[in-house]
Amino acid sequence: MTSIPYDGPDHAHRRPAGTNDATVEALGKLSEALEVVEHARGYLYGFHRLTGKADLALGEAAELLRQAGHGELADRVEQEVVGRNVIAGRWTFQIVEDYDDNYYAAFKSVEQAARDQLAEGKRHLFEAEMKEDRRSHGRAHHEARPR
Repeated sequence: MTSIPYDGPDHAHRRPAGTNDATVEALGKLSEALEVVEHARGYLYGFHRLTGKADLALGEAAELLRQAGHGELADRVEQEVVGRNVIAGRWTFQIVEDYDDNYYAAFKSVEQAARDQLAEGKRHLFEAEMKEDRRSHGRAHHEARPR
């Protein structure tokens, strides 16, 4: 088979010389774990946004209750739930910050250090090699990379 100029991964996705299969597999698993953490982080930010949106709507509901003549119930909603901590001493922004500072940052740092130490900082080597194994070489829509 004749080599096509765009056949095969680009330099950023080729394993460095001397990098063995076990190392590529381990880095692939580390990358997979990071992707799960990124997904979880997205849910955490979603939780933050949705909880904040609910709190604002709850404040509006209390005001509407008051306008409808239900001042005692409006007071209860405002005093017991509006602005309430979601866990002891914390609003959701504080949870997000703590997660980012104490877990996410450490995770990202370790993942980056592993890639730097073992693969010249290259990302997704496992996936790039999987793509090479799975694609139909020479067929449209199965190119290794864009032209």
